[in-house]
Amino acid sequence: MDRPADVEDRLADLKKVKQLVHTGPDPAATRRQHDKGKLTARERIELLLDKDSFSEVEPLRRHRASGFGLEDRRPYTDGVITGWGTVYGRTVFVYAHDFRIFGGALGEAHAQKIHKIMDMAIAAGAPLVSLNDGAGARIQEGVVALAGYGGIFRRNTQASGVIPQISVMLGPCAGGAAYSPALTDFVFMVRETAQMFITGPDVVAAVTGEQVSQNALGGADVHGEVSGVAHFVHDDERTCLEDVRFLLSMLPLNNRDTPPAEATDDPADRLCERLVDLVPADGARPYDVRHVIEELSDHGHYLEVHESWATNVVVALSRLDGQVVGFVANQPQVLAGVLDIRASEKAARFVQFCDAFNIPLVTLLDVPGFLPGVDQEHGGIIRHGAKLLYAYCNATVPRISLVLRKAYGGAYIVMDSCSVGADLSYAWPSNEIAVMGAEGAAKVIFRRQIAAADDPDATYTELVQQYKEELMHPYYAAERGLIDDVIDPAQTRTVLIRGLRMLHSKHAELPARKHGNPPQ
Repeated sequence: MDRPADVEDRLADLKKVKQLVHTGPDPAATRRQHDKGKLTARERIELLLDKDSFSEVEPLRRHRASGFGLEDRRPYTDGVITGWGTVYGRTVFVYAHDFRIFGGALGEAHAQKIHKIMDMAIAAGAPLVSLNDGAGARIQEGVVALAGYGGIFRRNTQASGVIPQISVMLGPCAGGAAYSPALTDFVFMVRETAQMFITGPDVVAAVTGEQVSQNALGGADVHGEVSGVAHFVHDDERTCLEDVRFLLSMLPLNNRDTPPAEATDDPADRLCERLVDLVPADGARPYDVRHVIEELSDHGHYLEVHESWATNVVVALSRLDGQVVGFVANQPQVLAGVLDIRASEKAARFVQFCDAFNIPLVTLLDVPGFLPGVDQEHGGIIRHGAKLLYAYCNATVPRISLVLRKAYGGAYIVMDSCSVGADLSYAWPSNEIAVMGAEGAAKVIFRRQIAAADDPDATYTELVQQYKEELMHPYYAAERGLIDDVIDPAQTRTVLIRGLRMLHSKHAELPARKHGNPPQ
């Protein structure tokens, strides 16, 4: 049966409209985007999602604003593409600013589209990825644009700890718009093309007289190394989006789900004999703890978070026996692995994320204490260190701690010791668990005896050795039940996997409360 001519005409019109939606209103704008070394919003979505899996929501949406010439410019999508698709076959929601339309600036209709897709992601219980490349609020629409940001921030907060939220910065993000990425779980940035700041270079120059470029003020390396706003930094969009996919492959869909397991041919009982050589017995010698994580992980694969910020602690997602785990490890290669303000914040945030999304935690300790100094004390090391303590004490996921070498003072307690709730605590034979190092302890305990000795230096050396033999031998903590066992380093992978298998069905409840009041 032939269709009526008017139906054919309408289908032809629909085809033209859909073609305009996909190509955009101005081919020159696409060329300008490519000339900047940037992909279009649709090209980015194609790289992020599995092939042909994207379902778009409200592609025909247009703004209703008037004034300042807006009534004559009403492009489809209103500058943001929203919808859902799959990553490795699992549902993911996405919205992408289209810089070719109004510079990706947010107006009322633009914001309503984002609100809708965020609500859908929360209702469906699936991750949300934002591909950010916008010029902030659409000034021509006035305060309704600002209200649109408020709705995004509120939904970011409602989704926090419920679904994974990932922000990918692929262009400028200025003013209040920067708060949405800051509320999400992970921030990716691309060098040269992405910038984030509250007040731009012009405002900084006008107020303070400082002359600074956009990248020097809020570029990817600044936020990856100095501010800690960016968790991952990449040289180009393609590798960035590949890593977003990799990260998603290790995350659960929501807080009621478990992380996806993968079959592995890396034996659970594989001996890690290299660990003995990787970690020097001499507590003063540095080493790279990332090599330890690599040796323990399935086939040596792991994803480090905040690689270039607060580098005296390492946090990473990995797999043991195919199951996703979160590693938190002191890094003796940097500042001897001490905890300071930034390291405490970095580790605390990671612990909270893992706990929210049912990812077991493995903590590797080699920590001489907290970093001393006036700057640290005046900067609030007490409250910042308490953030890490709070995060561990509040965590209900399976938790295993392992002392590789030294673990001194309050830093030992904070790094998920048995006393703050670690389910299993282990140590290598090289461990030194104590209030402080023997040298410092001897000076405090035997101060008068050393001062009165005929040979203070010899007496000091003798008393240091005495303190080590009596209170710092590797079995002291085990004899008092503070660790569960002293293990052969080569068997570490096997011991961890067995422990995690046992803890797989762990169930723990926190006291009934609206929410805690963590230290700030």
